[in-house]
Amino acid sequence: MGLFRSLVLLPLAPVQGVVWVAEQLQQQADQILLDPDSILAELDHWQHAVDTGMITEDEYLVYEEELLDRLDAIRELT
Repeated sequence: MGLFRSLVLLPLAPVQGVVWVAEQLQQQADQILLDPDSILAELDHWQHAVDTGMITEDEYLVYEEELLDRLDAIRELT
């Protein structure tokens, strides 16, 4: 019965592989988005961008608010 089932489900193997890859990508994205160190590093990146004149102070404040909101949300979850 196991061999028959495997043969019947064989055409679905590529779909299952795509689903597995998508799940792995989702897990990695969640890790990055929910990692406080990652958020603080991004905040440092935007601060450096302001310091070097790549973005304006107003643009920085928008990024900072978004990042700090994410950081607060993570801290509420834990």
